[in-house]
Amino acid sequence: MEKGKGVMARKWAVEFTDNSSAPSSRDIPDPPGFSRSSSDQDDSAVARQKKDAEANWKLQKAWEVAQSPLKNFLMMGFMMWMAGNTVHLFSIGITVSALWQPINALQGVGKVFEPYKDSKIDLLGPKLLFIALNLVGLGIGVWKLNTLGLLPTHASDWVSSLPPAQKHWLLGSLLYQDRRKSSQQAGAGSSWV
Repeated sequence: MEKGKGVMARKWAVEFTDNSSAPSSRDIPDPPGFSRSSSDQDDSAVARQKKDAEANWKLQKAWEVAQSPLKNFLMMGFMMWMAGNTVHLFSIGITVSALWQPINALQGVGKVFEPYKDSKIDLLGPKLLFIALNLVGLGIGVWKLNTLGLLPTHASDWVSSLPPAQKHWLLGSLLYQDRRKSSQQAGAGSSWV
């Protein structure tokens, strides 16, 4: 290379233009199924395919999120089984956790499915499945409360809210018994039985 000239020559270079007399690639026919079209149509088709693929991916992920409460059922069931049926701190903590998780999940259904919103997909099915599975989880927590005896399901659980019993009937039965005894003692021939 010489200094002082405006253009610097390179030691090696690749020439992309083909000046040979051999047939060019444009003379070779296109393979079956391939068509040369404008780059705008190719770009729009590629963009449409990408959008469709993204919509399918979002729908698939939405269904995965909708089925996620199933993963918690086995874990929570095992923990409740290990806690036992006696009332103590550990069993109450596990039961409160079994109730709290579905309640929080039900409150945040919109936030959970926010990343998967798209005009091309319908999220009603995944949302309904998510809600149903969380309601099942809530039912399992309520069942555990019942097995611990913490739900007021018997009449004896409501005794404190009942009014005190009236004892006027006792006086009537004593009077009835007294009349009966007095009639038998008086020698009346008929019996009141």
